[in-house]
Amino acid sequence: MRAIYVMIKCEMGESYRVAQNAADTIEELSELHSTSGQYDLLGKFYLAPAQDTGLFVTEKLQTLPGVKDTYTIITFNAFVGG
Repeated sequence: MRAIYVMIKCEMGESYRVAQNAADTIEELSELHSTSGQYDLLGKFYLAPAQDTGLFVTEKLQTLPGVKDTYTIITFNAFVGG
């Protein structure tokens, strides 16, 4: 599995509905946080190695009702302290 992060901009007043809908319907979702700034939500998703990132974002996230824009961050390595 590999992690991607997606920042989601929602239509005005829709961020909580978008978050609940994503939590209920997207199995790849690990965490979803509300944020301040240009984007309303920040999601962490785990995709299978062969899963197409662009297709996942365009078909599963950008099509959620209330989503206005997305910004995807591809990750490479995770570093853990301790």
